[in-house]
Amino acid sequence: MQTTTSQTIGPYWHLIEDKSWSDLTRFGATGEVITIEGTITDGANAKITDACVEIWQTSPTASDEFPGFGRAATNEAGIFSFKTIMPGPVRGPGNTLQAPHLAVTILARGLMFHLATRLYFENEPANENDPVLSLIEDKARRNSLIARQTKTGVWHLDIHLQGDAETVFFEI
Repeated sequence: MQTTTSQTIGPYWHLIEDKSWSDLTRFGATGEVITIEGTITDGANAKITDACVEIWQTSPTASDEFPGFGRAATNEAGIFSFKTIMPGPVRGPGNTLQAPHLAVTILARGLMFHLATRLYFENEPANENDPVLSLIEDKARRNSLIARQTKTGVWHLDIHLQGDAETVFFEI
């Protein structure tokens, strides 16, 4: 098998300018509506103001009412935001049960390859046995994937591309 080059968001940047892409409930999805928000910073702790953030979730199942995929740009303060439905647990490697989570992809200027991580939810009991989260031995590093609830229905996760507080990223 021959490897191919990685592609950036390229000519599709206009897709993050359409704010509706960050609302996964826009087609009438029902369930517990939540907001996911956060900031993206570089190794010098400077805000990344031109990143593209994508989220994917397999729970609830994608349908005409729920796309399961969203895309948002960071604003001038480095903040991204999504409106979605709270995910439930899903089957994972070896048919094990994974904690509710979102897959997160970061594309930004200066990144040769997109970055892949996950967002888990604070105080979720299933986090303790999640097969992917458990691969991260250092609890402090594991916490870099845990979103905190800042008010009812609003979850916050900061993503650090480098530095002492660097978010855990996965090879894909």
